[in-house]
Amino acid sequence: MRILDRSGPGSPDRVHRWLRPLPDVLLWAVVAAPIAAARLSPPHPRFDTALLVGSLALLAVAVASGRRRPLVGLLLVLLGSLVDGNFVFAIPVFSYLTGRRSAGAAPAAVLFGVIAVGGTVLNLGLLGTGAATWFLLASVLLFAGVFPWLVGRYRRQQQELTDAGRRHVEALTRERRGAAERIRLRERARIAEEMHDSLGHDLSLIALRAAALELADDLPSAHRAAVGELRASVAAATERLHGIIGVLREEGRPAGVAPVGETVADLVDGAREAGMAVRLDVAPGTVALPGMTGAAAHRVVREALTNAARYAPGAPVTVTLAPSGDGAGDGIEVRVRNGPAPAGQPPTPASSGSGLLALAERVRLAGGVLDTGPCPDGGYAVRARLPLPADPFTGVPAGGWSAVPADPGDVTDGTGDDGGGIEPPAAAERRLREARRRVRRSLVTALAAPAGLALALSLVYYPFATAGTVLDESAYDRMRPGSARADLPGLPRRQLTPPLGTSEPGCEYYTDGNFPLAEPTWRLCFTDGRLASKERIAQ
Repeated sequence: MRILDRSGPGSPDRVHRWLRPLPDVLLWAVVAAPIAAARLSPPHPRFDTALLVGSLALLAVAVASGRRRPLVGLLLVLLGSLVDGNFVFAIPVFSYLTGRRSAGAAPAAVLFGVIAVGGTVLNLGLLGTGAATWFLLASVLLFAGVFPWLVGRYRRQQQELTDAGRRHVEALTRERRGAAERIRLRERARIAEEMHDSLGHDLSLIALRAAALELADDLPSAHRAAVGELRASVAAATERLHGIIGVLREEGRPAGVAPVGETVADLVDGAREAGMAVRLDVAPGTVALPGMTGAAAHRVVREALTNAARYAPGAPVTVTLAPSGDGAGDGIEVRVRNGPAPAGQPPTPASSGSGLLALAERVRLAGGVLDTGPCPDGGYAVRARLPLPADPFTGVPAGGWSAVPADPGDVTDGTGDDGGGIEPPAAAERRLREARRRVRRSLVTALAAPAGLALALSLVYYPFATAGTVLDESAYDRMRPGSARADLPGLPRRQLTPPLGTSEPGCEYYTDGNFPLAEPTWRLCFTDGRLASKERIAQ
């Protein structure tokens, strides 16, 4: 036999291995584009090429480590932003991937906290940068780092919720199939009990007749010995039948529910005496159904009459026994049809469908096919096609009948095993509820945390930035050009940092206290210690 090699140059596995790094390569190209564009644009300072190569290499390491250790990739990008400000474009991407790929939230939260505290100490304490610069960097960390990370966490929780929902559906499906299989197994056990009771009775009669024959005076001794052996064999067979099939009897349940020898006509008469409007249609020449076919037909009619009395009380019922429609004469068709429930009837209890499942198994084991379903007029019909056995003693079905279940989708391996890594429905439901709680919590955190942190950041930054720099509008209106600086009323004791690109010699900047940015509002320019001009800065 020739073994196919799937690892050749054009095999799907080899192609898949080549395509696996493609997303990481595309990610590296996207995050490297801003850095490369800035470094390749003139002018080209000294060591610019070396910094470009180093930055691209750092990004490659961050992308490569981001699969297994996403927090390491994020840390490398944050460190790169200290050297090249264009790394800030990669921070949201790696922050999102960290939240999407990391199972726990604590390591990333600790990293962001350390960066926030360390950056504050570094900028305000050691480097002496202004409050506006500190506020800008803190905002970048919040909205380019923390917020994308929270969004990634939310997307991860959504995926876990989807997986938990799928596993919950699979667990429920397994439970339903296991319940259907247990119903079938119980029906088989019930059939075995009926076989035990009926065959045990018949074997006991055979043994009794053999014993009577053994005592006959005119029986030769050789035949008497043979009859004695026959009686002993029948008695032993009865004991073995009791030992093998008798163990299937459920404790606390009677051996049978139908009287011995009860026919379909007896069932219909009993239902009619109970007040049901039942009509029996029997084809001419129909005889008593033998063996498994008779037991299955009896069970079909009994179950259908019970359901009609329960779910459509007062509705007329028709029971029909006729040769099967193929015309071969080797089968019987049992039909039970009830009309819709009369108007004004009280609501009926919900059906679990277990009775029909057991009935389908009984019909299947008899070699037949069961069809059930509602009728166009609102009634319900049950139809079973059963084979007539070729030998009434053995009960072997006549040819042509297929032992196919009514619902092939319900067939399982019959083990009902929840082990081997299969999650039971209760555990799957708990997992689903927990996944829903995590998704709701992640969504609230992703929306509320950035807003709360931004508010807290503003409340910290605003008093620090505006302390001693607020100039009231009334004081500004009273200032007159030409006045000495020392004579100006309400002049604050401290100035704001001038806006970028607008610094002019002799000019001072103050704010009116606008929240939360505390941007410069007033510009006062002095010449030789006197107010030369004043103006409001357009916001």
